[in-house]
Amino acid sequence: MPFEQGSSTSSVVETQPLLKEPPPSYNSVDDVVEGSSDTDLPPSPPLNNFSRVDLVWILAGLWSAVFLGALGTVVATLLTPIGSDFNKSNQASYIGTSYLLSLCCFTPLYGRLADILGRKGAMLLALFLFGSGTMLCGMVPSMETLILARALAGMGGGGQVIPVMTVAAIVVTDLIPLKQRGLYQGMANILFGLGAGIGGPLGGWINDVFGWRSAFFFQAPVMLFSATLVAWKVNIQLPSDVLNEPLHEKLRRIDILGSLTLVGTVGCLLLGFDLKTTEEIPWSHPLIYGLFCCSAVCGVLFVLVEKYWAPFPVMPLRLITRRTPCAVSVSLLFASMTAFSMLYNVPVYFSAVKLYSAANAGSHLLPHSIAISCGSVAAGWMMRRTGKLYTLTLAAAALSVCANILVIFWNENTSSWHLWLDIVPQGFGMASFITSTLIAMIAGVIKEDMAVATGITYLFRTTGQVLGVSLSGAILQAVLLQKLRQRIHGPDSAEIIYEIRQVSVHSATSIPDLDPRWRQAAVDSYADALRVVFIFQAAMALLAFLFSLPIEENPLPGAPQEEHDQNQEPDIDNGP
Repeated sequence: MPFEQGSSTSSVVETQPLLKEPPPSYNSVDDVVEGSSDTDLPPSPPLNNFSRVDLVWILAGLWSAVFLGALGTVVATLLTPIGSDFNKSNQASYIGTSYLLSLCCFTPLYGRLADILGRKGAMLLALFLFGSGTMLCGMVPSMETLILARALAGMGGGGQVIPVMTVAAIVVTDLIPLKQRGLYQGMANILFGLGAGIGGPLGGWINDVFGWRSAFFFQAPVMLFSATLVAWKVNIQLPSDVLNEPLHEKLRRIDILGSLTLVGTVGCLLLGFDLKTTEEIPWSHPLIYGLFCCSAVCGVLFVLVEKYWAPFPVMPLRLITRRTPCAVSVSLLFASMTAFSMLYNVPVYFSAVKLYSAANAGSHLLPHSIAISCGSVAAGWMMRRTGKLYTLTLAAAALSVCANILVIFWNENTSSWHLWLDIVPQGFGMASFITSTLIAMIAGVIKEDMAVATGITYLFRTTGQVLGVSLSGAILQAVLLQKLRQRIHGPDSAEIIYEIRQVSVHSATSIPDLDPRWRQAAVDSYADALRVVFIFQAAMALLAFLFSLPIEENPLPGAPQEEHDQNQEPDIDNGP
């Protein structure tokens, strides 16, 4: 049935959430394994009776998919050999652009697909698309087909796992009580941090020993393991009113117009920045500002479609305009921009400024990855113990600001321990932030909106990742070109400058091989350009902190305050 917001004075029927809320006995694994129940509701047989062993197997299947998606960072170290193999190094950046764009555009659809195909069906579809695209990447005969294969992989999990994690988060929402969900989310982020941390060094080692194609094939065993466990154990029954709906009614849940306008908004914006950065097209070129204008028009159409047209919007405006969902969404956008700009540009600093090898540069991200794991678990443990998240959220955002300020002051005299540890607060803070804000979003909406709220958080995180990489890349190349033209002159200057600029996309081997006259100019130019990028990151981190201030502190189920309120008012569970 259409959901009508009780606080609204309008008689207009509101649009639907991504997934209809199951009966209470279905929402909490505690009701199954601990015998707890909602005494204020009539008894009903549980839809999903899972033992603790079943739960372990289900989470193993889901989290192995998360780990697999995070391993997509192996591609970052393969761009140089791939470009050299196909003799098309100038197109190597499109490998990343294709999966990021595909990832961003398909993320919002998985919540609907989880309602149409069921949790298992949506997860298996995501794994199938990711697996097919990944295997094709190892068999492609040309750069163009490789770009298409990466786009296919992005539809199901791509380089950064968000569609898989979206469905996984919805499943965890079905099975885990809210107060404990942060801890489980933290455990998932351990695997995400581990996969992202070892992906780069592992990709370089596999390329050196077996060739770049093997880096795609070696993921097959993990894919088979995850798909087998999902097919075997993720048997979560949908509510009967959703399960018995005709197919055409289920298909109506897919917001086609909203998805297309979202694709146009993000795709045109991303393509404009990418063409400006990669093809060296000036900002004044009609193609560049035409793409930006198209993005703005599609953005306006997206808002209009979501507000007036879509019966099942991919991003319901009635939800996103509320205080906590809006604050969480915007702060996650800026936090994700900061995190992925850091993830992509810190290795460039070590390669192009410190002249470290690719393996050494990648290894400097390992403390960051460990911090991601620790931050997620710490945030989940604190929320489970205290039932509070507001102070934790602000502290996590502040850690990110501090880390980005520290990175701004890196120079030739910076000690090695600073280079290893200064980015640790970013990883710890970001992991804690995304864990606590997800719980804040879920706790800030009514039960019927939990699934759509989960999808919205991942939508804004994915969009932030895309924009963070694209904007930081555009800033880096613009400042770098300006600095190089100031420092390098002569008849071959244009060719030298072009070679130096490829370092951020390929490798640093060109800088050590340069004539000593130009080597220092290249290093200094990269240092100046990256400092501007790091200032941009710090500004985004500060915005994330500011936009997290309005987040409300809603008691989590099981917290002492919430239990007290329940004793005073049994129906407190009906809404925030």
